Amino acid sequence: MTLPAGWPEGKPLAIAVSVMLEGWTDDAAPGIGPMGNVLRAGVLDLQARSWAEYGARVGAWRILDILAQAGVRAVFYTSGVLAERYPALMRAIADAGHSVAGHGWSQHIIPATQTPEEETRDLARCVSILTETTGTSPLGWVSPRCTPSVRTTALLAGSGFRWHADFFDNDLPRIEPTTAGPIVAMPFTMEVNDMPLSVRYGQEPEAFPRMLEKVVAGWPRLGNRPGCVDITVHAHVYGRPAGALAFIDALDVAKRYENRAWLTDHDALARLWRPV
Repeated sequence: MTLPAGWPEGKPLAIAVSVMLEGWTDDAAPGIGPMGNVLRAGVLDLQARSWAEYGARVGAWRILDILAQAGVRAVFYTSGVLAERYPALMRAIADAGHSVAGHGWSQHIIPATQTPEEETRDLARCVSILTETTGTSPLGWVSPRCTPSVRTTALLAGSGFRWHADFFDNDLPRIEPTTAGPIVAMPFTMEVNDMPLSVRYGQEPEAFPRMLEKVVAGWPRLGNRPGCVDITVHAHVYGRPAGALAFIDALDVAKRYENRAWLTDHDALARLWRPV
C-alpha cells in the first residue's frame, strides 16, 4: 500500500486528536443528559442543556490546557451557534495553533433531515461565523450526529472545504470525487470516543485509555497495515475532571507507543492527501 509523502516511515498507525465543541440553539437541548430519563416530547430539557453548556464555559478551556501541556495539536469541530456565543474561546483555540472545523449550526439540526435550501443556508452561516471568530475559513467538516445528506459532500467541496469526516468505511483517508470537485473523505473512528463509550454504553473513564492501548498494542496482530484511529473528546463530556484525566492518560498511551504510532489530527492528515 502506497502512503503519501509525509507519513512517518515505520509507523503504520496515525492517531488523530479531535475535540467536539457542541452547541444547541435556545429552543433545543441534547437528546439525553446524564440523568438518563428522556422527557416527553415538547418539553425542553434544561438539565441536559445546562450540562452541555459546560463545554464552552469550562471543558474546552481545560482541554486547551491539557493539549498545551502535552504539546499536541487537535481539530476542534465546532457548532456555529457556539462560536457565535463564545468568540473569545474561538480566538483562544486559533491562537493556540489548533484547527477549527465545522460541526453544523446546532446539534439538533441534522443535514439528512434538511431541505437543500436549509442545508446550504446553515453551511454558509457556519463558514461565516467560524471565519469571523478565528480569522481563518474552516477546511473540515463533520455533521451533527455524523449524519450528512446526499448533498453534503458535494456542497462542502463546492464551498472550499478540503476534508469531510462523515465517513466510516475505511481505515485511511481517500479522495472522494463529487460533482463540485474532489474532497478528502476522512475516516472517523469510534473506538476511543467519549460519547459512545461513556454516554451511550456507560463505560467508566478508565475504559477510554484502555481501549486506545488495546488497539495500538494489538495493531501488529491485525497485520500492521497502515490505518488511522481517533482520540475524540467532547468538551461537555470529557472536559470534566474524571474524563479529562482519562484524556491525559490516552495521550500518554499514544506517546508511549511512538515506535509504531504517531500523533496527528484530521487537518494534517488531509494535507497529506491533498497538499495545499
